[in-house]
Amino acid sequence: MPDGFDGDTDEVGCPDEIDDTPTVSCTQCSREWDLEYELDDLRVGNQALERFALDHKRHTGHFPDEVTPWVVACRQCPDGDEFLSERPARRWAETHARHTRHSVTVRGDDGDDPTVVEPDD
Repeated sequence: MPDGFDGDTDEVGCPDEIDDTPTVSCTQCSREWDLEYELDDLRVGNQALERFALDHKRHTGHFPDEVTPWVVACRQCPDGDEFLSERPARRWAETHARHTRHSVTVRGDDGDDPTVVEPDD
C-alpha cells in the first residue's frame, strides 16, 4: 500500500529529513557553499548569510553573488567602508563627518542615487 510520499522513508514510514540548509554561490569563485558551518558550529542563526558574506569578502576581496553592500566614501579623503545593512553604514558616515568635518557619500544596496551626509556646522 503506498504511503503517499514520493521520497524515501525511514523504517517507521516517515519521510527522510529535508535538507533546507541555505546555500550561497559565487560566480567569481565558480563555487557554491552551504551555511551548515555558520549555523551549526558558529551558531549565528539569522546572521549566517551576513557572517559568510563578510568572511568571503575578507578572504577573497569580493562578496558572493546577490550580496550588495552599502558603500560609504568620504568626499575629501580616501577613507570609506562597506556594510551589509544601512544602519552601520549611516553610523559610520555620521561619525566620520562629525569627527573630520568631511562630507560622506552613502550608496545603498538598492541602486538609488547616493545620499550625502554633511558635517554639522
